[in-house]
Amino acid sequence: MKEVNYNELKKGGFMRQVQKDHFSLRLRVVGGRLTSSQLKKIYEVANKYGKGYVHLTARQGVEIPFIKLQDIEAVKKELSEAGLEPGACGPRVRTITACQGSSICPNGIIDTTELANECDKRYYAQELPHKFKIGITGCGNNCLKAEENDLGIKGAIEPEWEESSCTFCGLCQAVCPAKAIQIDEKNKKITIDRDKCTYCGRCVKSCPTNSWKGKPGYLLYFGGMFGNNVALAKQILPILFSKEDVHKVIQATLKFYKKYGKQGERFRNTLERVGWDIFKKELEKAIENKGSDFDE
Repeated sequence: MKEVNYNELKKGGFMRQVQKDHFSLRLRVVGGRLTSSQLKKIYEVANKYGKGYVHLTARQGVEIPFIKLQDIEAVKKELSEAGLEPGACGPRVRTITACQGSSICPNGIIDTTELANECDKRYYAQELPHKFKIGITGCGNNCLKAEENDLGIKGAIEPEWEESSCTFCGLCQAVCPAKAIQIDEKNKKITIDRDKCTYCGRCVKSCPTNSWKGKPGYLLYFGGMFGNNVALAKQILPILFSKEDVHKVIQATLKFYKKYGKQGERFRNTLERVGWDIFKKELEKAIENKGSDFDE
């Protein structure tokens, strides 16, 4: 009888259950989005090969439990008919998660679905020292919780005030969660404390006269983890306005982790051991199109 390579099965999304030769199949669900035909196929496979139910994971994924060892190839074939495939497990870039973003949500600032698909094509399942999670959230409401990811991306706006159309109604000051905006009605002036501004864009979205305008951008967070050890990711770069720069930073981050990370070491622990300053310099070099110290 052919020996079963359980590590390869796990790498391919089939995770062993406590029941012998049964697996919980994790699916690749990019940005939490599935079509109705894909949902129908998942329903069919869960009924035919599982026990008629699925498990929804904390990272927008779908798992089908109780897949038998002898059915694995048949399950993969049936799922592929609907454009579905198993999700990556183990030490590699996991499925990219995202909120609905600006194409659906009124609060959304960036197109999270588009960015999630780009990240999926470029980075999904890359081999790394440990699991690596990328999450994309469309605005400061942070529904996707960017700071919980190894690399989190948050939509942001850099606000600018135009005096000519302002009625000094006070709404921007009222909605600013960071108390960064101050209105001087007497002198007809508005000031914004840039050190306090969180780039949430509420002043821009709430202004009835469009006196606040904003340039959409991206805030990036590094080193979050929520497992046996918990740490919030840190924002160490200023807001980025170019998606090209975002990808440069992601690529530099993965290279850094491959270069310095020890096998089995979470990215946050690599950063703490090697040094945040060294990492930040590498990211800045990548943005400036300068060769990094770890380029081959």
